[in-house]
Amino acid sequence: MPETIFLNFVDMDLGAITKYSALHAKPNGLILQYGTAGFRTKAEHLDHVMFRMGLLAVLRSKQTKSTIGVMVTASHNPEEDNGVKLVDPLGEMLAPSWEEHATCLANAEEQDMQRVLIDISEKEAVNLQQDAFVVIGRDTRPSSEKLSQSVIDGVTVLGGQFHDYGLLTTPQLHYMVYCRNTGGRYGKATIEGYYQKLSKAFVELTKQASCSGDEYRSLKVDCANGIGALKLREMEHYFSQGLSVQLFNDGSKGKLNHLCGADFVKSHQKPPQGMEIKSNERCCSFDGDADRIVYYYHDADGHFHLIDGDKIATLISSFLKELLVEIGESLNIGVVQTAYANGSSTRYLEEVMKVPVYCTKTGVKHLHHKAQEFDIGVYFEANGHGTALFSTAVEMKIKQSAEQLEDKKRKAAKMLENIIDLFNQAAGDAISDMLVIEAILALKGLTVQQWDALYTDLPNRQLKVQVADRRVISTTNAERQAVTPPGLQEAINDLVKKYKLSRAFVRPSGTEDVVRVYAEADSQESADHLAHEVSLAVFQLAGGIGERPQPGKTFE
Repeated sequence: MPETIFLNFVDMDLGAITKYSALHAKPNGLILQYGTAGFRTKAEHLDHVMFRMGLLAVLRSKQTKSTIGVMVTASHNPEEDNGVKLVDPLGEMLAPSWEEHATCLANAEEQDMQRVLIDISEKEAVNLQQDAFVVIGRDTRPSSEKLSQSVIDGVTVLGGQFHDYGLLTTPQLHYMVYCRNTGGRYGKATIEGYYQKLSKAFVELTKQASCSGDEYRSLKVDCANGIGALKLREMEHYFSQGLSVQLFNDGSKGKLNHLCGADFVKSHQKPPQGMEIKSNERCCSFDGDADRIVYYYHDADGHFHLIDGDKIATLISSFLKELLVEIGESLNIGVVQTAYANGSSTRYLEEVMKVPVYCTKTGVKHLHHKAQEFDIGVYFEANGHGTALFSTAVEMKIKQSAEQLEDKKRKAAKMLENIIDLFNQAAGDAISDMLVIEAILALKGLTVQQWDALYTDLPNRQLKVQVADRRVISTTNAERQAVTPPGLQEAINDLVKKYKLSRAFVRPSGTEDVVRVYAEADSQESADHLAHEVSLAVFQLAGGIGERPQPGKTFE
């Protein structure tokens, strides 16, 4: 261990770290893993993790010489759970090597804490004399306030400065971090700055809409009894001339995420509890920390129609492509999907809109990373988590075009400039995405049914198969092909040939010993048959345990 690092830690008072750490003691035998969503578990098991993530945020801030964010939330999980995730300098997710440090630090026994902190500082060449600044946000869970205080204890004991924003949506904290690390160029790092930036762009955009009356301008929003309700209520007067929102599940009586929210609506294919829907009314649901959104409506016959992330990405990317054609700019636009995206959405984008589509592994960090490769990159998971990213060069080019082009082209360039301001490019953001969608529907004069009718989803089915060890399955080609066990991919290929417009893939779960099966085909019956046959092949070739897969058993 380099002596300077040890001496610097002595300067920081290892005694104080030990003393405070004992006040946030780790329960015996608890092992947690930092994943895409950070740490998540029952709230009563997280006090030590919060304290230690405060410590880690200070080290990351010193290493990057930047503001780092810490968000206390468990997103769409039940109210009893909680979680924490760190936000890197440009509002992105924590770097993979630091995810490993987070896991290591969270699981360290008390007597090993000092050693682990010194190890991380040594590996990452952290200058311990560097100043550190951490911003903290939390959701509305009963446990969040106390847990965020534990984060602050960790930050202060290592000598870090902090700003506690209190109640925020997760994307708002990402926005604050991005603003603070770009010298205010991206926006003002206050909640009013967020509201004003998005609302100004939205109002400017909707002024261009030719449709009159309020049929496009009224929206029912299910806020999952979470933080989204508080923030949307604070924000609505900023944009009320462009949109009237009616809030449901606003936290005044129901439990967070219970029978409501984006995850519930998508999984159960039905509206949330507590929301009456008339036919053809436009409705949407946020999840608990407002970083996902899905839309839906009832048709005249009372049938429920879900508009998921695939259709949101299609609406947005098609509109962006139309604006680019109007302006005459041949910028490099791409849509990023996962293997779970419905085949009809991919076909519509590639064949009708002529927008290139790329596939990545499941997980927001993979989508976000790929989207950064384009001048304009749009990504959404089917669950409604996504955004659009615009390169700095594009932003400058569009700003110039908005000032220089003749009337019609200038108008399109101005629209694109406002759309860029309306997106939260730091993270998928339900509020920002909602305003983008509402603006596009108004500008194009589209009803929710017309949007839904852009293409018809292929019927699909998801199943899961229990296996002794999920690691026997390995995949390639963005998880669309199985490499091992031998013979599995060949078996899937043969099964797929039996059905029209069909495809199927399998991938190991990230959290449990199950293999997830996805199949789609030209009819629900065919999709169900194909999914069942593929799950049998997985059971036979990948070490299935328990009962053989039975036809008709499903999961969402």
